[in-house]
Amino acid sequence: MTVSVRVPGELSARVPAEQRGPGLGRDAVRLLVSRGTEVTHHAFRELPGLLRAGDLLVVNTSPTLAAAVDGRIGPARVVVHFSVRGDDGRWAVELREPDGRGTTRARAGSPAGTEVALPGGGRLRLAEPLSAGAERLWWARVAGADVREMLREHGRPIRYSYTERDQPLSAYQTVFTLPSPDGSGSAEMPSAARPFTARLVTELVSRGVQFAPVTLHTGVSSAEAHDPPYPERFAVPEASARLINAARAGGTGREGLTGKGGRVIAVGTTAVRAVESAAGPDGVVRAAEGWTDLVVTPGRGVRVVDGLLTGLHEPEASHLLMLEAVAGRAAVGRAYEEALRGLYLWHEFGDVHLLLPEESPHTERCGGNCG
Repeated sequence: MTVSVRVPGELSARVPAEQRGPGLGRDAVRLLVSRGTEVTHHAFRELPGLLRAGDLLVVNTSPTLAAAVDGRIGPARVVVHFSVRGDDGRWAVELREPDGRGTTRARAGSPAGTEVALPGGGRLRLAEPLSAGAERLWWARVAGADVREMLREHGRPIRYSYTERDQPLSAYQTVFTLPSPDGSGSAEMPSAARPFTARLVTELVSRGVQFAPVTLHTGVSSAEAHDPPYPERFAVPEASARLINAARAGGTGREGLTGKGGRVIAVGTTAVRAVESAAGPDGVVRAAEGWTDLVVTPGRGVRVVDGLLTGLHEPEASHLLMLEAVAGRAAVGRAYEEALRGLYLWHEFGDVHLLLPEESPHTERCGGNCG
């Protein structure tokens, strides 16, 4: 992996920014900005001054679900993390153990056919692993309960041991969250957008920055396993596809503002995955929805995205390959050195990193493999 560093435990953000002191809001986090290997340090509230009129932010509207539910296998207590719902009605789940401190730890694999008693009289039965040879996530069927209703009544947000305490579900929603018509959502928060506030969005719009909403429902990514992303549901609406293509082409009616096309900046790796899944080899984005198994790597490259606003990822995380695809290996390595030196905070309640291009917008960065 590119970034071979150790992140000290004390750099984990244990509570949301707004709980760290009186008068603080969600935007009270730090912002590391990379332009190639040049790195500068900012407050997140300075973001409007770092973007320009004509830039387009692609944002994920997926709501976060209360996806963790207590259960039992015989007398043993377990915690079920519900990930994604398959087309056949099964759910991908991860079984974990309570750790005695209010969170969970990884649990040794259970065989197919294992039954879990759920709140309200429901029962879950493991069917088969999502991937051959990997038994962390399983396809499972639930009988005697509607899963989404059960999550609303008995679920709580997934959290890991680096956080200090349970938070209300509202702490895991972003300003861009929209309810899904069918009740779908993300098992874990699309956290890059968390620092945005309504005031900051208004200021960005007043400066000529536009927003293109997309949806990608994220699955679970346990703290111990850094697997490549599994297939996830996504949707890129026609209106957002038009906005993205217009920004890349120079924008109708915006030339007077910018003199050039705007930069397409994804807010979060989930937004990258969604928009790149809807892009053809020619870089044109078309309305699309369904499942994506796209893994963005430096070899595959990016066809649409010029920049990325994202959290700080563990050195083992596959997300770092996506950052390399957007900004290059040297830029990512340099940024993480600076983040550690500057004591930036990691994880979903932590600080954020903005990767901007050195080159002019839409310079080809597909690693010679755009087709």
